[in-house]
Amino acid sequence: MLEKAKDFTANFVRAERISLKLHPELNEKWVQGLIAKEPSILGLGDLVLRDKERMQPRAGRLDLLLEDPDPDAERRYEVEIQLGPTDETHIIRTIEYWDIERKRYPQYDHCAVLVAEDITSRFFNVISLFNGTIPFIALQMQALRVGEHNTLVFTRVIDVLKRGLEEGPPPPPTDRAYWEHKGSAGTVQLADELLKIVREFDAKLQLSYNKHYIGIFQNGQPLNFCRFAPKKNTINLAIRLEQSDDIDNEIEEAGIEKLSHAQDGAYRLSLQMNDVAKHREFLKKLMKAAYDTFTA
Repeated sequence: MLEKAKDFTANFVRAERISLKLHPELNEKWVQGLIAKEPSILGLGDLVLRDKERMQPRAGRLDLLLEDPDPDAERRYEVEIQLGPTDETHIIRTIEYWDIERKRYPQYDHCAVLVAEDITSRFFNVISLFNGTIPFIALQMQALRVGEHNTLVFTRVIDVLKRGLEEGPPPPPTDRAYWEHKGSAGTVQLADELLKIVREFDAKLQLSYNKHYIGIFQNGQPLNFCRFAPKKNTINLAIRLEQSDDIDNEIEEAGIEKLSHAQDGAYRLSLQMNDVAKHREFLKKLMKAAYDTFTA
């Protein structure tokens, strides 16, 4: 006897598009409050709120200042929210707030973020031009009503322009003792273990001890397809790979903690003391893929 086919449409609820600009209650303050409470809904990583309605000298208030919680990232996001279609005022305001903050706090990397309901083709082209010199992210925001619930969906329509993989001036050199003091002897040993893995596909690779990270050298030249930052009990591993859903899913299934996907195009993972041995083949796969891309 044939089993009756299950009706997968039984619990389907059609989403209704909401115009926030015209809504009497779901206004900019509502959007701002949601993002402030849970910044990760923007899709920019596990950011934290640094400030809200931040006063700017002679320039009004910055809607939101978000920050990467990892102290090694040293990155902040100046976020401006606009309901309705994009206009010149909000674009200029976003860039102005970004410029003020980067001058006040030059020790951080700063990124301008515009969140708008409708980023029109005209201003899409304008923002794209700015993005050649200003790190600018544009997020298109959709408000939806699903049954009795309201939700927001953010789509990244303009991302920070990546300038390729060319290395800048190398950080000041340090030594192994510096990192054993900053992290620990055990976590620096994890860098040794990761080096052993990558040397399986290139025996000429060596560790390079710098102030901000432990990099990789090949024949006396930097080849930082991955880099390491030992902590007291963990090690941060950055692997230069473009973000993809497949890699995200594999990392999640492996149970490895993902810190973020950095603006330089690197997956940043936090590894516990036993993770290198436990996930050896998976880490080797990711680092080999980054090596192949970097040396192609």
